[in-house]
Amino acid sequence: MRGPHNIWRLIRTGATLERTGAMRVVLDAFEAPAPLRLAARVLAWPFSWLGHKGDPSMPPVVRALSALGPAYIKFGQILSTRPDVVGSEMATQLRVLQDKLPPFSVDAAKAQVLEETGLTVDELFSEFSAPVAAASIAQVHRARLRDTGEEVAIKVLRPGIERAFQKDIDAFWLAAVVIEAFSPASRRLRPRDVIAHFEGVVMGELDLRLEAAAASEFAANTVNDDGFQLPAVNWALSGRRVMTMTWAEGVPLGDNDALDTAGHDRAALSKRVLQLFLNHALRDGYFHADMHQGNLKVAPNGDIIAYDFGIMGHIDEYTRRVYAEILFGFIRRDYKRVAEVHFEAGYVPADRDPDEFARALRAVGEPIFGMDATRISMGKLLAYLFEVTERFGMETRTELILLQRTMVVVEGVARSLDPHMNIWKVAQPVVEDYIKQSIGPRAAASDLWKTAMVMARFGPRLPQLVEAALIRQSQPQMEVRPNLWPGRVLWLALGLVTGGLGVTAVQILF
Repeated sequence: MRGPHNIWRLIRTGATLERTGAMRVVLDAFEAPAPLRLAARVLAWPFSWLGHKGDPSMPPVVRALSALGPAYIKFGQILSTRPDVVGSEMATQLRVLQDKLPPFSVDAAKAQVLEETGLTVDELFSEFSAPVAAASIAQVHRARLRDTGEEVAIKVLRPGIERAFQKDIDAFWLAAVVIEAFSPASRRLRPRDVIAHFEGVVMGELDLRLEAAAASEFAANTVNDDGFQLPAVNWALSGRRVMTMTWAEGVPLGDNDALDTAGHDRAALSKRVLQLFLNHALRDGYFHADMHQGNLKVAPNGDIIAYDFGIMGHIDEYTRRVYAEILFGFIRRDYKRVAEVHFEAGYVPADRDPDEFARALRAVGEPIFGMDATRISMGKLLAYLFEVTERFGMETRTELILLQRTMVVVEGVARSLDPHMNIWKVAQPVVEDYIKQSIGPRAAASDLWKTAMVMARFGPRLPQLVEAALIRQSQPQMEVRPNLWPGRVLWLALGLVTGGLGVTAVQILF
């Protein structure tokens, strides 16, 4: 339940970071200023004895996040893809959070399989392994179907995971309320909206039936993508807490030594993983939103295999075009156009100066173009981006949270494979192709066609609309002002008739 009692949860969070030694490590990694370091240590130190002890054998940050619970582990998974932000040593340590957490018992997993399918593990499988991967929400077992001999992966939710996540989210709600109350400047970041979005994503991830449906839709969209594979869902052996898929054989994408030993081209893989994400986001508007190394493998033939579809992102066509134009503007170093797109989309308040905003964007983009990727400090760049958003009053766009977060994660994965990868050069062909398809005469004709199709569906209601407009026009007016609504309805009806006839004619001709 949300409320003041969650203050205890927040206190224990700070206390755990201090007790495990993670507080100092985190502040060092983010190059926190001296006043913030002092405030954090002074506030947390008196309560350190209340913090979770964690596993002393783990590095401090991993130890703290593991002890705090699944929502904190999710945060650590994101940071694990950003060695340019937290440093390569911490990023390597945090990868343990992707799929190497302590597992729960095999007996508990078997009990859930029985509950979901109505059959015992021995009846369904000739082999059923110990956990091969354990993450914050679920763990995976390798098994072999008794009737066909096919190898499959059985994903099983952790017992009690729903309650554990809800406790963390309730505490986050309180933190968001407190932040908004004591820091008016933070309201433009819409902390409560962000937490609401996060809660919706997590609740969907805790129902494996939705994940199975997401995997099926994603597979349909990407069936013709070269160099990309997805495991297939076994619907008969899947339910709310258990999901069965074909086994994905390959080398983990985060194991560079194993990739080199297997003879895979890491530079090519780096390029492909970024371009695949951009294609899915721009072309389909439906993308894998949890593409860290723990959810990616490389097949023996070099294909990238993605799995774990608990978090998927969706963006509408208009937002895709805005996103593509912004990327395209950066690629062409046309900061004026990038600024205009932000204003046109309403991302920046209209009372701000577009030219000044364009100059701020130039300060973001130029260092990236003029410097080798290995020398770019993403920590400093992100800090400056935050300053820019604050200066120009930009609010958090909750509809873009998953897209922005995934872009950060995917770029981190790509750079972990090839530190010299240039995100703009790799993105350019994908973005240019989308621009050609979605912006221009062909796209305009497609938009008109879609509009006409929608209007045509109102055809059967046209007589009723016209009759209602005429009746309304003939009634005594209650106001002195002329009633323009009937005329507008008539014009709408005329437009619907024209559009409907046009669509019908095209359908007959073609």
